[in-house]
Amino acid sequence: MPLWNDYKAEAKARGALAHELYVVQSTPVASPEDVRAILPEHLAYQAEQEAAGRLFLAGPMSDETGEQMKGVGLIIYRADSLEDARALAENDPMHTKGARAFTLRRWLINEGSLSLSVQLSKQHVALD
Repeated sequence: MPLWNDYKAEAKARGALAHELYVVQSTPVASPEDVRAILPEHLAYQAEQEAAGRLFLAGPMSDETGEQMKGVGLIIYRADSLEDARALAENDPMHTKGARAFTLRRWLINEGSLSLSVQLSKQHVALD
């Protein structure tokens, strides 16, 4: 099994983007009421990270059926290292106050596409 940096170098060598981001899966460990009570602080923290350019994407995920919300969230950070990303996740009020636990993984973006449409006069933004 190749080491992470070796794999990243191989991906770049074959022409892939090889852009590294950090993925946090945040899972509730406290009651829904406790999680909701911390939500304003969590959202303020997320807004701070976004303003600082450290938050790429974040939001809730459904369960495996695609029908129910069980409180699992996905957060993708831009950071200089895994340690920096871990610090961002650890400092989220949801995690510092024990309402959620998290896992952290590196994510190497190699393929795909992204379309963004911005219509200023309509105040409309679409991400496809």
